[in-house]
Amino acid sequence: MPEGVQRVAALLQERGHPHSPLMLDDAARTAQQAADALGITLGQIAKSVIFRRKSDDAAVLVITAGDQRVDEKKVEALVCPDGKRLGRADADFVKARTGFSIGGVSPLAHTTPPVTLIDQSLFRFDEIWAAAGHPHGVFKLSPQQLAGLTGAPVANVVVDPVEAQITQNHAIGLVSFKAASIRGETQNIPSPCISICRMSADNGWCEGCFRSRDEIAAWGQATDSGKRQIWTLIEQRMAALQP
Repeated sequence: MPEGVQRVAALLQERGHPHSPLMLDDAARTAQQAADALGITLGQIAKSVIFRRKSDDAAVLVITAGDQRVDEKKVEALVCPDGKRLGRADADFVKARTGFSIGGVSPLAHTTPPVTLIDQSLFRFDEIWAAAGHPHGVFKLSPQQLAGLTGAPVANVVVDPVEAQITQNHAIGLVSFKAASIRGETQNIPSPCISICRMSADNGWCEGCFRSRDEIAAWGQATDSGKRQIWTLIEQRMAALQP
């Protein structure tokens, strides 16, 4: 087994956990494919999402059901008491802090223990499967065992689907109106920001203006041509989000 999986297996054995890690076929590249291979629902995949806390550069691990979206604002309210925000955790940060690669971050056996939260949506199930230190490594447990193994608190940290749909439709309406009003303009291209500033953990776009973090950071220095290209991407993304 890969080194990361061996580390997880050793800790599970030390804690007396009854289920050892197993390796899925390389074809199981997504959470849905992993669920299909295990014969379970997508929600039973315990998804690990890593953030970077800006105040002290600590890793924040949120473990949620595979069919849920993490609400960054809810997480911030719980782990950022100083009022500062969470930032993006890139592949290098995740590897350095946890010892695991993105896609294989286990809830335990990290290089440096992260700040960890467990989403309550996992407790719908009697059986869940978590990453075991490798993108194809998993192990079986119950939500109660997950809480016991990690010592992490359980909280509501996911996006409410009804609220999310309302927010998304509102943002699409506002940004689409702005896009139509500037169509054909080639100079002084305005920002698409509508003051809804929350990054989606699913696609990496702002849920207000549908730009990536890099596009937001580069906007001030971009040429009008570059800004127009970003607007084109925004309109394509909005079209893809609409039913």
